[in-house]
Amino acid sequence: MPTVGPISRLAPKPMRFVLNWGRRYSLWVFNFGLACCAIEFIAASTSRHDFIRFGVIPFANGPRQADLMIVSGTVTDKMAPAVKRLYEQMPDPKYVISFGACSNTGGPYWDSYCVTNGVDQIIPVDVYVPGCPPRPEALLYGITKLQEKIAGERLSDRYVWSRSHESPTAPEPPAGPGGPSQQKPELEA
Repeated sequence: MPTVGPISRLAPKPMRFVLNWGRRYSLWVFNFGLACCAIEFIAASTSRHDFIRFGVIPFANGPRQADLMIVSGTVTDKMAPAVKRLYEQMPDPKYVISFGACSNTGGPYWDSYCVTNGVDQIIPVDVYVPGCPPRPEALLYGITKLQEKIAGERLSDRYVWSRSHESPTAPEPPAGPGGPSQQKPELEA
C-alpha cells in the first residue's frame, strides 16, 4: 500500500473520530416494547426527559432504518424468533439496549416455562439497563453509555465481531403430547 508521508499514520484516527461522532449522535431507535418497560421508554421520549437532545431519534419506520434496538419487557419463547428476525434485518453497525429486568434476565418470571432468561440468549446486547421498571433517567444513562462505547470503537472490530458472532440456538422443546417420544411407531408392511 503506498504511503503519502509521515502524516498518513495519523489519518485513520481523525477519520474514525468523525465517523463515530456521526454515528453516536444520530441513533435511530427501533423499539421492541413487550411489557410495562415500554411505557417507561415512551416516557423517556416525551418533553420532560427528551432523549432527542442526545441525538436519538425515537421511532424508526422499521428495522431496516434503525441503528439501535431497545428491547423492553419480558421476552417469551414465542417472541424470541421475532426479536432475532428483526435484529437480523437491521443494517450494520447495529446496537442493542436491554431495558429492564425482564429483558435482562427474565425478571420475576425467570422460572416460567415460556420466558427467555434474557434477550442476550437470542441477540448480542451492548448495554443493560437494570430496574423493574427502570426510570426514564436510567434509559438516558444507558444511551450515554452506548454513545461512549460507539465513540471508542473501530468499525473493523465491529464488523468482524458481528459477522463472527453466532447466537445460541433455542433449546428443543421437552417431549410431551405429540413430541418426539410420543410419536407412534411406523407399521411395517
